[in-house]
Amino acid sequence: MSTVLGFVGVGVMGEGMCRNLLQKCGLPVHVADVQAENVARLAAQGAVASSVRALRETAHTVFLSLPSIDQVEEVCLGADPLIAPGGSVKTVVDMSTSDVPRTRALAERLAALGVRFLDAPVARSREAANNGTLLITVGGPADLFESVAPWLRCMGSDVVHCGGVGAGQVVKIMNNMVLLSTVNALAEAMAIAEAAGVDKALLASVLRLGSADSFALKLTGERLATDVFPEKLFPTAYALKDLKLALGLALASGVTATVAQSTATLLDAACARGYAMNYYPVIYRLLRKE
Repeated sequence: MSTVLGFVGVGVMGEGMCRNLLQKCGLPVHVADVQAENVARLAAQGAVASSVRALRETAHTVFLSLPSIDQVEEVCLGADPLIAPGGSVKTVVDMSTSDVPRTRALAERLAALGVRFLDAPVARSREAANNGTLLITVGGPADLFESVAPWLRCMGSDVVHCGGVGAGQVVKIMNNMVLLSTVNALAEAMAIAEAAGVDKALLASVLRLGSADSFALKLTGERLATDVFPEKLFPTAYALKDLKLALGLALASGVTATVAQSTATLLDAACARGYAMNYYPVIYRLLRKE
């Protein structure tokens, strides 16, 4: 019997990821999502429209791309779970950005049910998800990583084994902590320059020529310069969630994360101002001179 892959969660990032997996892996891919139209777009390209209940009986390896560990736990072991005695699922790969202690606890619960687990969160942009050029940081047993890596490479150009279960999440969370804190610094620079009479678009173009150039600037500089922060990109609420994960790791490690805490405070204030679903560089609007 041919191996069947499952994919749960085909939203902003997951749709492009799943499309690349479907086009490159050479195996059947069964797809589930709470939004039927998301599934329909992939079904039109050859995926099999499915549900979590159906995946439980058909899929061998299931990839998850969900908002947080809450949804990951619910899908895996909730009221109508993906994992059940006698089911077909042997491996779960969580590509969400998830809480580290709860990720490790989930892996143990799944192991008790005979199911193996990898955490494989993704970094870079929606464009990278569509192009199959994501960075994927993976935690879990080395042999399981080697067996799943060819499928991960359908979705990412850089797939890195970071250590045991949870290590992929740690590396991804630190990546986002640095990115979000850098965007905070860029937003401050834009606000200061504009208040001092320098055009912020000019500032962005000049920063690209100097030592302040960065991936964060390339990713968000145009949005900061034009003050356009649409929904359906990486929203402020998600960014705040990721920084809270970083701050939790810092607390557990005994590290005072002053920069990350400052950025989290600003993101929290942006959510309170009604910007929770806007692209997270919207924090600029709280910094600029009115």
